[in-house]
Amino acid sequence: MVLVLAGAVAFGYMRPDQILIANTPTGGDMGAHVLLPAYLRDVLLPSGRILGWSMDWYAGFPVYYFYFPLPALVIVLLDLIIPYGVAFKLVTVAGLVALPFASYYLARSFGFSKPISLVAGVAGGSYIFMESFSILGGNTLSTLAGEYSFSWSLALSLVYLGMLLRNLNSGRGFSVGPGVVLALTALCHIITTMLILIATLPLLLRRKGVSTVIGSWFVGFGLAAFWAVPLVARQGLMTDMGWQPIRGIRSVFPREIIPLAVLAAAGVVWAVARRYPIGPALAMLVIPVAGYYFLYEIEYRRLYNVRLLPYWYYFIHLLAGVAAGAAVVAAARRLRGGEGMRWLAAGAAGIFFIVGGIVGVQKTPSWAKWNYEGYEGKQEFALASDGTWVLHTDRWAEYQSLMEELDALPAGRVMWEANNDMGRYGTPMALMLTGYWSEGHPSMEGLLFESSLTTPFHFLNASEVSQRPSNPVAGLNYRGLNFERGVTHLGVYGVSYYVSFTETARLAAEEYGLEMIAETEPFTIFALPETSMVEVGAFIPAVWEGDSGFLDASLEWYDNVHSLDRWLVRDGPDDWPRIDDVAVTARPRVSASGSVSNVVVDDHQIEFDTTAIGVPHLVKVSYFPNWKADGADGPYRAAPSLMVVVPTEGHVVISFQDTWAETGGKWLTAITLLGLIALAVRWRLRRRYAAV
Repeated sequence: MVLVLAGAVAFGYMRPDQILIANTPTGGDMGAHVLLPAYLRDVLLPSGRILGWSMDWYAGFPVYYFYFPLPALVIVLLDLIIPYGVAFKLVTVAGLVALPFASYYLARSFGFSKPISLVAGVAGGSYIFMESFSILGGNTLSTLAGEYSFSWSLALSLVYLGMLLRNLNSGRGFSVGPGVVLALTALCHIITTMLILIATLPLLLRRKGVSTVIGSWFVGFGLAAFWAVPLVARQGLMTDMGWQPIRGIRSVFPREIIPLAVLAAAGVVWAVARRYPIGPALAMLVIPVAGYYFLYEIEYRRLYNVRLLPYWYYFIHLLAGVAAGAAVVAAARRLRGGEGMRWLAAGAAGIFFIVGGIVGVQKTPSWAKWNYEGYEGKQEFALASDGTWVLHTDRWAEYQSLMEELDALPAGRVMWEANNDMGRYGTPMALMLTGYWSEGHPSMEGLLFESSLTTPFHFLNASEVSQRPSNPVAGLNYRGLNFERGVTHLGVYGVSYYVSFTETARLAAEEYGLEMIAETEPFTIFALPETSMVEVGAFIPAVWEGDSGFLDASLEWYDNVHSLDRWLVRDGPDDWPRIDDVAVTARPRVSASGSVSNVVVDDHQIEFDTTAIGVPHLVKVSYFPNWKADGADGPYRAAPSLMVVVPTEGHVVISFQDTWAETGGKWLTAITLLGLIALAVRWRLRRRYAAV
């Protein structure tokens, strides 16, 4: 009952009164995440895909290649019976509610008694109420910021570890179950998966450890291979955000963890003295902290080093619960109490951890209300002279009005002014959903920054058309508000509309000469100079053969707005010129000319007609190796992040197709499933013959 109480308290603090309202959740990244499961439901699954392509963000980006599909699949499944918004919100809190139960299971798997495991389970579950961080993963604030996949993966990883321990403790050895749970863990988050795999290394030293642990790795990877193989194969195409690593004792020992750390140390001493197999727990106390400092020392920027610390915090909570549980059970025995007394003492200790966890809670309820009342609930009230509260500003109406204005316009990409004050609509990322609310009007900015080659170039563009841009990609040469540069760059990406938010940006757009086509306070919509999504080249592209990588060359090329018609490509035909200096802008002119018509850009297919056969064409869609051309040579990766094709026919079709990575991953998953079915049949037949 105490475990159920812990789960109920977790759910209660996440505002079930708002969760069960059918609306569109918002808040932090979560307010943009709502697009992804809906896209999975509406486009990917009907076309027989889980991994695919979307034009909704970044001039196109690979969907679920570099993000985690399992929670989204569950949202889609629940959406069959309950409203989408409710399904989404229930999934976001599920990992938090599950943590006490997963913690209890793990504690029992270490061999602790049920009363001690009860206290440890509740203590482990109370980790979610740490409010000293809001993005690392696993706690309420991180979940509300959009890291709900992490909380799922954390709970599943504990179950995986517990299943391995049970197999080893019972002498059973290998079984299929841990591998299945490992696959589910990986399909929710990769950081948790990497860390929990390291935590299993001490188990290799135990009897049957190699077959049990390695076997689970093979099964887990095989089942998740349809996603894992493309992830590994495409790592080089992820954008490096250049996260600044942090070093300091405060991240390792935030004030709220110090008392628990003392108690956890006592739990470690007690468990080791009694020979409990807590090697994986000890590993998870050492590895995250060591990794945190190591990544700082080597200045590794692709992974934010503090993202390793949630397991450190979590296992301190769990082991503190072990210490408290052992203490109260020992006290009950000394008082000559029976089984009932031990359970009563354990229950009291568990309630103590619940109360201790929620005492420090300050932000969670208000954050949860903000998220789960949805975009539709964003209204501001003022106190009237008669003492009553009256509606002052309907932010949802403002937001909805903008989407209606966009919806009335011809289809086209939308660039909007970045500004944190847009959080008044639920999140500063609210306008990432232009394509969600208005079909045919995708936002240039989106989530999943690492997923698209266009990400750094988009944020360069955003800095040129925004008064206070976020500039999140480290190391870029941000130029600041400059519409002459910004409009030129947006033309490279075929953007049709610009939406200003501040008066400063609106005046700058007007001064530059952009045509205002709609105004809905506080937004103004401008038409950008007309451009085609497929452009015929005036010059032969140059192939980059310099010492620096193609991304660095592309950034340098993109910075010179006066030579953007001299295309730079990563590879191409032998007769194209080769350069090793971006400053060399001389290119041979093409020997023919022509025009493009009937351009159609769908999520998984681009097609157009052209009279310029044999002439390079720039396709203003983000490059990815899965694009294959019919009726043209290429596509070749082109600066800044787009594609160049050379038509060999008048009609060109470029389609997003599976490559060896997708096909191989699917086959590996299918073979693993067939192997597990065959293994299950064999075990069943063996038991049947043994019974005879």
